[in-house]
Order: sequence, then C-alpha cells, then structure tokens
Amino acid sequence: MRLRKGSTLITLPALLLMAFPAFAAPTLSSGDTAFVFVTAVLVLMMTLPGLALFYGGLAQSKNVLSILMQVFATVALVAVLFTLFGYSYAFTDGGTVNSYLGGASKTLLRNITTDSLVGTVPEYVYIFFMLTFAAITPALIAGSFAERVKFSAAMVFIALWSILNYVPLAHMAWGGGWMAALSVQDFAGGDVVHINSGVAALVVAIAIGRRRQFGTVALTPHNMTMTLTGGCLLMIGWLGFCGGCALQANGYAMLVIFNTLLGACGGALAWMLLEWKFQRHPSLLGIVTGSVAGMVGITPACGYVGPVGALCVGALTVPFCMACVRLIKQRLQLDDAFDVFAIHGTGGIVGGLLTPLFALPLLGGQGYIAGRDLLGQLGVNASSIAFSILFSALTSWVAIKITAFVCRGLRVDQEAEFDGLDLTTHGEVGYRHSN
Repeated sequence: MRLRKGSTLITLPALLLMAFPAFAAPTLSSGDTAFVFVTAVLVLMMTLPGLALFYGGLAQSKNVLSILMQVFATVALVAVLFTLFGYSYAFTDGGTVNSYLGGASKTLLRNITTDSLVGTVPEYVYIFFMLTFAAITPALIAGSFAERVKFSAAMVFIALWSILNYVPLAHMAWGGGWMAALSVQDFAGGDVVHINSGVAALVVAIAIGRRRQFGTVALTPHNMTMTLTGGCLLMIGWLGFCGGCALQANGYAMLVIFNTLLGACGGALAWMLLEWKFQRHPSLLGIVTGSVAGMVGITPACGYVGPVGALCVGALTVPFCMACVRLIKQRLQLDDAFDVFAIHGTGGIVGGLLTPLFALPLLGGQGYIAGRDLLGQLGVNASSIAFSILFSALTSWVAIKITAFVCRGLRVDQEAEFDGLDLTTHGEVGYRHSN
C-alpha cells in the first residue's frame, strides 16, 4: 500500500516514522478519517453481504446456507484473531525478525489510545480498515472447498491459515518487512489478498478432493439473481478496498477509485465479448465474473496507472482467467468450486505483471521510483509474486494437513454431501416449498 503526498510516494512504514519528534508530526484530519472509515465500511460490505451472496448464488440450493455461514463465521473469527494478536504481529516492529514478522507490543490492542494516529487518521480506524482486508482474504478461499467440507474443518483451517500465512505476509508486504523495502508496485493487495488466497484455494481444492458429482452432473449456480446482487456489492465495495489504501481524501485517492471502476468495466466487457464470440451467447454469470477478474487485475495497478491503463489492465486480465478456468476444471479436473484460483490467483499474477508496463509515463502512468526502469520494476514485481505463490502454497499445505489431523478428516460423509450441508450440518434449509 502506498500514499501519495504531492508527487512523492510514501510507504506506510514511513508514515509511522512521522510520529517520532525527528520528523514532522502529522495531525488528525477529520476529512481523511471520514474517508478511511467509509472505505472500511465498503470493504466490510464486500464480504458481508457481497461475497456471501456472490458465493451463495453459485452454490446448489441445498448448500446455500452453508457457504453463507462459512463467510459470516470467517469474518467474526478473523476479527477476534486480528484484535487479539494479528494486528500487532502484522503492523508493529518485530525487532530482530522485523523483516518477516512484527512484534507483541500491541497484542490485545495495548498501547493504543484514541489519540494514536497512523498518518492523519486515528489508529483505531486504520485497524478497522486493515481488519476488513484480513477478513475477506480467507473468506475468498471458502469458494474453493464449498459443498463438501466439514464446518469444523473450515473454521480450524481459517484460523490456522490466518496465523501461519496472512499475518506474516501482511507484515512482510505492508508492515515494514522485506517486501515493503523493495518498493513493489502492488497498491492494494495483489500479492497479499488475491494471489495469496488464490494459491491457497488451489492447494485446498487438491487436498480435499472433488465433489462426488463433479464431472458427471452439471453443478450450476442455483440463483443468478443472488450472484448478481453479490457481484454488484463487490464492485461497489471494491472502490473502497482500493481507494482507502491511499489513507487520504484527495485527488490521488479519487484517481485510484476511478481506476478501480474502469478495471471492473474493462474486465466485464472483455469477458462478455469473448464469451459471445466463442460460446455464442453473453451470459450474466460471465459479465459479473469478468468484472471481478478485472478488479483483481487492477488491484495492484490502481495507484500507478492512468484511466486508460486501468481499462487495459482489466480487459487484458480476463483472457488469462478464462483460460485458467478451463485448464483447472476441464483438463486438470480439479474442483476449485467457484474458480477462486482462476480468478483471484491468475488475475493477481497477471495484474501484478501488467502494472509496471502501464505505469510507464508514456502510457499515462505514475512512473517508478528514482533509478528504476521498466525491466527493473518488472523484476521486482515478478520476484514478489513468485515468493507469494511459494509462501502461500507452503503455509496453506501445512494448515490443511494440521486441520485434517485435528478434525479427523476434511469432508462430510457421502450421505451428508448428497443431502446437502444446509440440513445435515446446520439443521436449516435455504428455501421452503409449500405443498
């Protein structure tokens, strides 16, 4: 994440340093505070209800409540973990291990008062904003193991993954770790949120295995109206997801928000046109999926490109995501239920690699730090992407193996999967039909 002040890009660790007397101490800005609070609410809306409804519509009707429950419970669980220790170990100085992990100085949110600032906003509103990122990232993974996982296994995995994966990676990228020092062009979480959750989703899909009807029965979305509603909430909330990373209410933040919208529109139209050409019909599922893919692609780029560049990044991300959907499900026969890796993993990788290209001033972008050219920045971005992939794969595999041991397996039994998780796990049904 980066802030822009005048023509200089300022890292979040640099903002924290401003609190020391040797630097110009920031003062509270009510405008910035209101802006970051509203964007935090928008990101929370992305997850509840946006992602929940988006995934819920994609599920079979007998499993709709189970995925809604998993997303809601994930937000509650991660909020508690983030408050107890996640924020401290992600966003404080870790001393001798600071390159990889923060410290314990703010566990239980100790040493924070109502006067504490991060930049020009209260630290509490900053914590709220970062908590919403910590919550939506593992919630995205739920789309990969939908319709066959034990609820207990889902919760244990989310808790372990948040501890082993999200907290240290967030520190390395955003909290003053070694990735932050590289000046990676990843404005709003292409690595930490999208590539990270996408790779984790693929690992979990492999570990848990395919749904029993996969490949023999068309496992189609049961309610596209619900998916559209969730997709629209995602699209609106994503403006806060990216825009809020500026942490300031100014023209630069508005550019980021506008770029995010254009990335979504570019992706939506690209998916629609490609589907129209090759499958003979433009589908609602396709255009909504395309908007999500476009927003994933623009997430790392939104603070570095111009509006035309944002359109291009969103549109160019889509063909790679479409190809990956077919590769994963049709050729490799892997059951990533809601295409989390194909959209978020692939989209994050493509967006991260396209960012330096469209950051060129010649193409309307913001350029690079002093002394760095296109190839240099591309190399830095590619190295951070490669690390994120490897780190996510390793930590996700460890978390899922521990979960399988603790919960004595990951899946519900065959009868429960056939009857649906709504009734067998939660004792409820999403829809009641009159006789």
